[in-house]
Amino acid sequence: MKTKFSFLNNKLHVLFLCGWYPSRVSPTNGDFIQRHARAVSKKHKVTVIHIVTDTKLKKDMEVVSIEKKYITTHIAYLKSTNNPIKKIFLFRKAFLVLLKKTSYFDVVHLNEIYPFGIFSLYLKWFQNKRFIISEHFTGYLKSSNFKIPFFQKIISKYIVKQAFAICNVSDYLSDSMKAQGFQGNFVTIPNVVDTSLFVPKKTKNKFLKLLHISSLKDEHKNISGMLRVAQRLDKTLDYFEWQFIGNNGDEHIDFLNKLDLKKGKITFLEHQTQKELALHLQEASICISFSNYETFGIVIPEAIASGTPVIATSTGVSMYLEEQVFCKVIPIKNEELLFQEILNSKTTFADLDEKKMHLFIKQQFSNEIISDKFSLLYFKSSNK
Repeated sequence: MKTKFSFLNNKLHVLFLCGWYPSRVSPTNGDFIQRHARAVSKKHKVTVIHIVTDTKLKKDMEVVSIEKKYITTHIAYLKSTNNPIKKIFLFRKAFLVLLKKTSYFDVVHLNEIYPFGIFSLYLKWFQNKRFIISEHFTGYLKSSNFKIPFFQKIISKYIVKQAFAICNVSDYLSDSMKAQGFQGNFVTIPNVVDTSLFVPKKTKNKFLKLLHISSLKDEHKNISGMLRVAQRLDKTLDYFEWQFIGNNGDEHIDFLNKLDLKKGKITFLEHQTQKELALHLQEASICISFSNYETFGIVIPEAIASGTPVIATSTGVSMYLEEQVFCKVIPIKNEELLFQEILNSKTTFADLDEKKMHLFIKQQFSNEIISDKFSLLYFKSSNK
């Protein structure tokens, strides 16, 4: 029997309904959503519901629950199936099972409009629970060239209209969705930067040390464009290092070998923990983001919080930072300008105040700031 959740100091119980979330299937998938949940849990009780297909699972469903002080996670792992009817049945069954494990909650925080937004509609219609949405999906960007299926787009537009607020991580994403006909209460709430972890600890490099952190997918992150710029740097500088963090880089090795660098050093490094990333950012001369499209780009503010300046294309959060002296924004795919800005970086980023850089990020993207922004919407939506 569910009882109404009672908490001190007007704290609410927030149900995080997640299409993406770290799990045993994909430990880093949706880690930015997990950071939102952790930020919110500093002020409220949070329960996370996530459903994911596990190709190694033999039975239809396995539920794993993890309880911590103010955050509880329920993940349903489902057996893989090519039968769409059975898949819908299993997802519906899993949702109802996880819902029964959840105590009384005040408001729903949906992460991923489709298909999990259908569950948010169910909770609104049958339990009178209002919901807000956080959206991160690059497929809503026109520049991504992703074609959203017609039926999915119709349902997604309806879900957005029914939400109390749609909290995209950047104005860039909101503008793209509005241009596609989405209507709703758009409120930009960015991703979280752990400003207790990403802190300045700079040592002066004797040589240029460039850093790029991402999935290393070429179509999205334009790795090949950066490698061509590295070839030009190799012909100009006596020595430099450029490290790419995200995977082993096997898909780029053949292309890199053809470039035949003589003096520069290019390395690829597998995915790193947040603590390891903070160390790499602290040691870098410049963080480079050369994406073709981006809804946010969390590495950019993490680098700035670490006292490392950024050169980035005009996508996601960099568009918000282009007036700042520590972030040089360049056009998408402009390899010539990336090359020139790297060469000019000592002048461009001369005499930066690393403490001011860190403070700027703390005032915009810290756990406390993001938690406060969500709290305001939670209280408004739940009439508390």
